[in-house]
Amino acid sequence: MIAHLLCILSYNFSTFVILDVYSKLTMFCTTNTLPMDLLLKQGSLKQEVESFCYQIVSESNDQKVGILQSEDEQLQPSVSKKSEGELSRVKFMSNSNKITTFSKKPKRRKYDESYLSFGFTYFGNRDAPHAQCVLCKKILSNSSLAPSKLRRHLETKHAAYKDKDISFFKQHLDSPENNKPPTPKIVNTDNESATEASYNVSYHIALSGEAHTIGELLIKPCAKDVVMRMFDEQYSKKIDAVQLSNSTVARRIKDLAADIEEELVCRLKICDGFSLQLDESADVSGLAVLLVFVRYRFNKSIEEDLLLCESLQSNATGEEIFNCINSFMQKHEIEWEKCVDVCSDASRAMDGKIAEAVTLIKYVAPESTSSHCLLYRHALAVKVMPTSLKNVLDQAVQIINYIKARPHQSRLLKILCEEMGAQHTALLLNTEVRWLSRGKVLVRLFELRRELLVFMDSAFRLSDCLTNSSWLLRLAYLADIFTKLNEVNLSMQGKNVTVFTVFDKMSSLLRKLEFWASSVEEENFDCFPTLSDFLTEINSTVDKDICSAIVQHLRGLRSTLLKYFPVTNDNNTWVRNPFTVTVKPASLVARDYESLIDLTSDSQVKQNFSELSLNDFWSSLIQEYPSIARRAVRVLLPFATMHLCETGFSYYAATKTKYRKRLDAAPHMRIRLSNITPNIKRICDKKTQKHCSH
Repeated sequence: MIAHLLCILSYNFSTFVILDVYSKLTMFCTTNTLPMDLLLKQGSLKQEVESFCYQIVSESNDQKVGILQSEDEQLQPSVSKKSEGELSRVKFMSNSNKITTFSKKPKRRKYDESYLSFGFTYFGNRDAPHAQCVLCKKILSNSSLAPSKLRRHLETKHAAYKDKDISFFKQHLDSPENNKPPTPKIVNTDNESATEASYNVSYHIALSGEAHTIGELLIKPCAKDVVMRMFDEQYSKKIDAVQLSNSTVARRIKDLAADIEEELVCRLKICDGFSLQLDESADVSGLAVLLVFVRYRFNKSIEEDLLLCESLQSNATGEEIFNCINSFMQKHEIEWEKCVDVCSDASRAMDGKIAEAVTLIKYVAPESTSSHCLLYRHALAVKVMPTSLKNVLDQAVQIINYIKARPHQSRLLKILCEEMGAQHTALLLNTEVRWLSRGKVLVRLFELRRELLVFMDSAFRLSDCLTNSSWLLRLAYLADIFTKLNEVNLSMQGKNVTVFTVFDKMSSLLRKLEFWASSVEEENFDCFPTLSDFLTEINSTVDKDICSAIVQHLRGLRSTLLKYFPVTNDNNTWVRNPFTVTVKPASLVARDYESLIDLTSDSQVKQNFSELSLNDFWSSLIQEYPSIARRAVRVLLPFATMHLCETGFSYYAATKTKYRKRLDAAPHMRIRLSNITPNIKRICDKKTQKHCSH
């Protein structure tokens, strides 16, 4: 113990001081009956020895002495203030019986105002500041606070300003840009960046509907190749940290879908009302899949999103469909009272599972109404036609099926069409499910009539139809009329389509049908281009029987459309154009009508009406005219068509194919069919482990 202490003292004190300490410490030890080492182990004289050693060192003649410290207690020396700044620190470790020597306190430079002449101010604590250049904002260490070092920085980094006086740098320091507090820069770690990148790639995989394995098999190798060619191999190796395995991508997609669902539920809880659109279909694995879309107002627009995508595990009955939707509502505490309308493909006269589900929804939401998809109404209406035209349509479908059902026949027809220089090389297959195909199928058949006449075997019973001008005239008319009907049907599809838009299209179609019938009665076929061109080609006229059948079809189509789209006295015309209202509508109370008058008298609102869509116009007036705007939004909320469900099932079929029968496609549909973008930063912040393994 004594030898250890003397060894440490020898580094800082002279030989005379060491001998003096040794003699006094020996006398202290001899006054005790027990050995020094045993006394220290027992701890009875530890503090006394420490005090004695301190006293010996402190009494040395004007030498640099040490302050002894133990872990349990720091001993404060009774030395003068003048000598205290010159002391070096020595720490006595009582638990290990060692004395440790520490170096002198590092010298801290002070900032001087004259340093501004070199373009430097101070940064941080004024007692131990850092040097900061006022020109480039670079921060140097405290040891750089020397005129020579500051001058060297100014002359090497900012040579153009080396001859400037201190007033120039002071003016630059007092500028508003320099007075702004520095913005903290948050730098993600490699694991955090890799996790965010993994989520971003998984999001794009879900949007594309591709298999999860594409991330590790294609995207990551391509990303590494691009980075290696554009940068270097060091950066390319960082791509390996991005997790894109099959299971990881599946997990990421579920997290993204959950975030979108959470955002949607929050929006539905604060909205004034919403409408639903639902449909059910079977997927490739035989499961009954239910799609439910919701329309609601958010901020200053009306949004449409996927509310629910679930597979029905047992019976696909109306009660089961309702229970599935009701469970989602109760789980997320969404009020049924906010539901204003339910749109489906089931009419009121039909008895089916969808109609039963709508009835149960209206029971829990008494103020809700139900509507039949206007696209389905249109499809049902156009099926009615005279017998002569219906026979031509059926025979045309049989001719097409005769070719398309035989792959060998299709290949031979393609070779023949290429040799004859035809515009097309294949026929289109008709299907009753997709009613829009009917017009395209008939047009393609009529355009390939010459090639089919050469190709068809005379033994086929319908081969003579292609040489019959009357049959071809009827086919040309059907191709024209179904093309026009398809154009109307397509114009009613899309997002944010309102009931007003659909009825405007149908009103236009009804007027056109009357005009076409009148033109055919006058033997004017200019409104049917295919029929008109064929008449010019064969230099013939249309028989009275054919004219009569065409007029009968047009008039019958008009009456059928009026049946499915009845003309009623709508009390909500003020929603379509409030600036044409001069009398109080029956659906409005006096207070709402007064608000409508104030609204229509505002010139700025009138200008917005011409610039915004109908949905956005009324949504933007919620704050200024809340009462009348909310009534208008409630009228605009109901779905007019089942377009979103039809599109959703198309996406579902493309995502869950026969090669991915076990896929849970619900998270993918949540991402692909929603307008909400997931907050990847928020998802990553919730993760306790930023970089999950495979």
